[in-house]
Amino acid sequence: MHHSVIKPNSWVALKLPSGVTRVIQVAPNTSISLGKYGTFPANLILERPYYLTFEVQDKLPEESFSRLRVVPPSELYADVFAEEDAECANPAAGPGSNNDAVIATAEGEEFSLVDAESGNVIARSTQEVIDENARQRLTQAEIEELKRDGTNAGKDVIAKLLLSHAALDQKTSFSLSKYKLLKTKKYIRRFQVLPIDVPTFSNWQLEERDASKILDIRAEMMGLVGCWGNVHYGGDDVFLEDPKATTEQGEEALAPLQEDLLAGRWLVVDDTGGLLVAAMAERMGVLYKEDDETEEAAEEEEATEKTEEETEQNQESETTSQKDTEMADGQQESTSETTTLARHPKRPRDNKPRDSDFAVPFSQTNTITVLHGASQPNLSFLNYWNFDVTAPQHPPHPLLNHLLTLSWLQLLKPELDTSYSTPPLTADPETLSTWKPSRRGNFHRKRRRYARVRHIVDSTRAGNFSGLVCASTMDPISILKHALPLLAGGAPVAIYSPSLEPLATLADCFSVARRTAWNSGHVAEIQGKTAEELEKWEGSEQFPLNPTLLLGTSIQTSRARRWQVLPGRTHPLMTERGGADGYIFTGWRAKPAEGKIAAKGKFKRRKVEESVSTPASA
Repeated sequence: MHHSVIKPNSWVALKLPSGVTRVIQVAPNTSISLGKYGTFPANLILERPYYLTFEVQDKLPEESFSRLRVVPPSELYADVFAEEDAECANPAAGPGSNNDAVIATAEGEEFSLVDAESGNVIARSTQEVIDENARQRLTQAEIEELKRDGTNAGKDVIAKLLLSHAALDQKTSFSLSKYKLLKTKKYIRRFQVLPIDVPTFSNWQLEERDASKILDIRAEMMGLVGCWGNVHYGGDDVFLEDPKATTEQGEEALAPLQEDLLAGRWLVVDDTGGLLVAAMAERMGVLYKEDDETEEAAEEEEATEKTEEETEQNQESETTSQKDTEMADGQQESTSETTTLARHPKRPRDNKPRDSDFAVPFSQTNTITVLHGASQPNLSFLNYWNFDVTAPQHPPHPLLNHLLTLSWLQLLKPELDTSYSTPPLTADPETLSTWKPSRRGNFHRKRRRYARVRHIVDSTRAGNFSGLVCASTMDPISILKHALPLLAGGAPVAIYSPSLEPLATLADCFSVARRTAWNSGHVAEIQGKTAEELEKWEGSEQFPLNPTLLLGTSIQTSRARRWQVLPGRTHPLMTERGGADGYIFTGWRAKPAEGKIAAKGKFKRRKVEESVSTPASA
């Protein structure tokens, strides 16, 4: 189950009472600081369920750290339960009947807040509600002293603030709840642990980090891109058989590409740092680790740590035995060696045969192919889901076998890319045995990289992708010029852009007028070209793209807004973030028919009788 319990070294989101979200990595045996809310050991939240609300308690006299308390729902929603119980006990009174009867000011009247001791006017207002700072008897110095000396996780400070308010009984139920909520957010020491999923991460990046890194794409727009791109689970994993290539064999021993196995694949152009890839991987079921995979990785780490400890202990025992040669005879040494082996038994090795260098580690189905314009793709945000695309030896993760990356150079002109065109290294076993371990490791690493690059480039150029999803700063016309021929018939296209103009220009390339002019037969550039050549049309000034390759093109936008819903006070929240709304271009890949299209069959003409009615004479 995903998001069941908090695992070591996993990334989580801590929702603070002030509404701020803190994204941290829960490393064992460390401390987590929440600023004014306190500090606590990270081990206290490990192996606990998500979505729990914790309260940072005060330090005990004999302890140097703060403990946590799980806040039950009955305490979290005590005010709501109390209000519902009061309404059930007195249904005729209605909600908020005790506090809603407030005297309103007439025209020309003015309220004044007067100090009872000195008689001085502290504040004046034409409204019934005066500034809360003027009605609060506690000074800021006294509040700070309460915060230092207070206990019970800040709840006593909130209670004293409410008791010392001079006009608490004059507040309406809504105003009282708003005042109490404001003080609770400021002084209560609580937090909620949320898992890092795509909506939580995108909202955190938008509101509290740099929104330009993800092109201002919102969670609702991310959902629309996935829906219009028809991103879903692409089927069970299918792997190519290991060719069992020896070190003496070259590219002739590569596993042949089987195009009939390629299915459920999506082509992606991502300039959001990997957030779009994460959203697609979440829909395809390859973003999160399974619980058994996490346990296996933890067991491997523990076994590695135990092996290192055993090595250190053995070295220490050898040093001690060398120093104490006078007291150690041969029989005692053999006994000590036997005791050491008995205490530290060797871990049995895995007898699974190692795959050859040319074995393809990628699945043929349910994959994401990322096109990028640099030497390495910018997928840094995938680190928050414990995946590093640059790690040479990565622990088990679903994206290892389902994420393929290649550059535009490798797609358009692979012969100019050295990693693709350079033949693989070869060596006989006798020569390999004479090399140092580091040189042998580099030899096998380069051969495995060559096999991976050849498979990625060849399978991508073979096409037949199930969809195209883009969120890039590149010109969408230049993207579709090379990506459209790679799509299968009926494949959806979804392109996100923060601004409308690039998508409007793209939609004009597939307008009805351009399609009609294209099919009229008066375009000299396309005369004598085959259907395959027209699919790879390089474009002209009048026709940048082949207008017959996409159907049903449209541009749309959507934005979810939060509203305050109260009687007579219903309006959108004024504190919502601005920025670009974002737009999505959608369409479906079409396979143009060859030759002239004519309707055949027997049709019967129906006679239409026209009756003319004349007005009667008067």
